[in-house]
Amino acid sequence: MLSILVPIYNYNVYPLVLELHKQCMDCGIHFEILCQDDASESSLNASNENVNAVSNCSFVSLKANLAHRENRNSLAEQAKFDYLLFIDGDSIIIHDNFIKKYIDNLQDFDVVYGGRLHPEKCPSDNQKLRWKYGRFIEDKSAANRKKKPYQSLLFNNTVIKKGCFNKVKFDTNRKKYGHDDTQLSYELSLLKSNVNHIENTFEHGDIDTTLVYLNKTKESLENLISLYEEEKIDVEFVRLIQLYHFLKRIKSTFIISKIHSVFEKYLVQNLTGKNPNLFFFNWFRVGYLCSINHKN
Repeated sequence: MLSILVPIYNYNVYPLVLELHKQCMDCGIHFEILCQDDASESSLNASNENVNAVSNCSFVSLKANLAHRENRNSLAEQAKFDYLLFIDGDSIIIHDNFIKKYIDNLQDFDVVYGGRLHPEKCPSDNQKLRWKYGRFIEDKSAANRKKKPYQSLLFNNTVIKKGCFNKVKFDTNRKKYGHDDTQLSYELSLLKSNVNHIENTFEHGDIDTTLVYLNKTKESLENLISLYEEEKIDVEFVRLIQLYHFLKRIKSTFIISKIHSVFEKYLVQNLTGKNPNLFFFNWFRVGYLCSINHKN
């Protein structure tokens, strides 16, 4: 029936596993929960070892780092059931019918995405940018997500048929962070996979600090440009690439990159402050995107 795949890096996954296990038992389904730490060598793995004492559950701490994409592929290869639920270790289950809702919505679909939420209050000022972007931009209702079913698909809190996943998988040739969901979703669109969006959110627990998030943003934009230049995604699939393609066509990327170099420190000053402006964040992303191929 259901293989729940939990990639981990330096996080205590035991409470999550206990909740998922309880809900699977209540549903009376055949299931397994596979957890795999990507060689973090974290002290938290002492708690994670308790997962192995829970029925139908396992925890493994890898000796060598695979990176996030390969860790997910590895878990999928180990899975023995037809449906795979990908859920990151820092997820917080907020509904007691979380598993049941997926079971009730699997019919006639290759992929089912439940969505996610960020907490109502930001944990700290140091996490304000990531929290704000997640809360006001990324967190969408199922009705909203259905308007663009592939573009709205993230592979955290997602059930996919194993046969469907095996046709796409995560691209392990890419080592930088970001847009692995974009590439996989685009490949699913080419296959015309049946995608459903439902209201079955969890809460995003481990929110990045602003500096970490800005660095991840840069790396993900570099990945996005690479996908675009290698024609691994269609221009129309990502709005940011549509804009970049237009700016490139009118030969404006160089001047925008120069403007970005002048104003970047002021943008970062705002974004690392107590009240980051999401409009400035969008300017930061566009400016950095244009600067990638104009670096000295």
